[in-house]
Amino acid sequence: MDITAVVEKFEKGIYAVLMILLIIVLVAAVLDLGWILIHAIVLNTPYLLEAHEMIYVLGGFLLVLIGVELLDTIKAYFRENVIHVEIVVLLAIIAVARKVILLDPSTSSTGVAITMNGFEFGFEMIGIGILLVCLAAGYFLIKKGGITIGPDGIKKNGE
Repeated sequence: MDITAVVEKFEKGIYAVLMILLIIVLVAAVLDLGWILIHAIVLNTPYLLEAHEMIYVLGGFLLVLIGVELLDTIKAYFRENVIHVEIVVLLAIIAVARKVILLDPSTSSTGVAITMNGFEFGFEMIGIGILLVCLAAGYFLIKKGGITIGPDGIKKNGE
């Protein structure tokens, strides 16, 4: 038996395990999001979400969306043996958008409560802005070029 065939089977097995684990994580995340939503709307302040609750719920939705897109990426690789680069870049854009939505000037990047001065917060915002512009430009170029990465290397769609 060829060693590359063994490695490919091992790789497929790892991807299958990752898919199963990600499904478990997604089910737990959806249940947690449902509980947070019920708790925020029904139990805490009936039929009214406060600002911090709304941000927390939106962050949960985006986290589930990131997980679903990641599952789609793994599924596409499992099925086609091709990495869809545009999906990976889109995941990164969604993750940065989630970070911006959840950004609170009174906490640091690690979530530890500190008093961040305007200078530090401004630098963090500039860094996130540059990252977002670069990801958006990369996504645009990938979509325009139709680039995918497969077992034979980098290809443009239609080759």
